[in-house]
Amino acid sequence: MCCHTMAEQEAPAPLQSLNSDDPTFISFINKSSRNAEAWWLNFLGNPVSYGYIEPGNTLEMKTYLTHPWIFRASDGAKLLANLSEVYFPTQVEYEEYGYPRYQPVYVTTPVYSLQEYCARLIQSLVRKEDICKLEIPNDLRKDISREPDLLRDIKILSAKRSIHGSD
Repeated sequence: MCCHTMAEQEAPAPLQSLNSDDPTFISFINKSSRNAEAWWLNFLGNPVSYGYIEPGNTLEMKTYLTHPWIFRASDGAKLLANLSEVYFPTQVEYEEYGYPRYQPVYVTTPVYSLQEYCARLIQSLVRKEDICKLEIPNDLRKDISREPDLLRDIKILSAKRSIHGSD
């Protein structure tokens, strides 16, 4: 049984690749109606783009078990991979003759809350400089004014992992 201090247990669990020991093969399939940008989180936790996957298209990758992936639409909106904000590859599977099987991973649009949906709609209809003129509560104005930010999202997801464990 291993003992950890409280500081070690509460330390953030950053989203990052840990090693390249266990290869696996993934087929990212864009089931959304938008271009999906594939982001690998490297060994420092920095996002590295692997380009866009057009709707209905596929990106086949050799990756590794400890390598997290995140997907975003071209406007920065969140997309899900197998219904998760962060996708961790699964163990490699082999075909009958020993060839690795590219496991399907479906990239989809999340179900937005009514507030998220309305904020996205207002962003598309109102110029940025006019958002301050809307007669709405300040919290909503901030949500509508907030630009998508992948690095901020990664920090939030890392913080969630440190609180809830490796979900």
